[in-house]
Amino acid sequence: MAQLIVISAVGSDHTGLVQDLTKVILSCGGNIEESRMTTLASEFAMLLLVSGNWHTLSRLEQDLDKLRESADLQVSIKKTDARSPEEDRMPYAVDVVALDQQGIVFNLANFFASRNIEIADVATSRYAAAHTGAPMFSVQMTVNVPSSIHVAQMRDEFYDLCDEMNLDGVVEAITN
Repeated sequence: MAQLIVISAVGSDHTGLVQDLTKVILSCGGNIEESRMTTLASEFAMLLLVSGNWHTLSRLEQDLDKLRESADLQVSIKKTDARSPEEDRMPYAVDVVALDQQGIVFNLANFFASRNIEIADVATSRYAAAHTGAPMFSVQMTVNVPSSIHVAQMRDEFYDLCDEMNLDGVVEAITN
């Protein structure tokens, strides 16, 4: 039976860092199920869900210790279980763009948490506006809305929050 672990790794950004980590995973017989990797300032951050048998995961722990030392990498490992599907939830995409200001992510998280809406994924970025160079902030989220939520009312309340904070936002159902 396959075991699951989550590996989080952060290290100075340099060519070959992803190769080094994925080589260790492969050589131990692990399989990357899901991952997120990105550059944050001068650091490179990786979050991976890896599957394998108990022997694979035991070897991974040992070999990742060696990689920590040789690659100046901070690595954390956590055993986890497969997530059971929640049938009463519908995925929605949330996109927000605004002038950069403190509290955008907190207020969005607070909005969804107070309604028992699960945040499944978040990506944010800061950039300069095309013509003015003003500091802009964008948020892309995937949220899972329970079937008990009246979606039209939730959208109206979301748009009210966007108006209060001067955010340009949209919530749309994700269809496959």
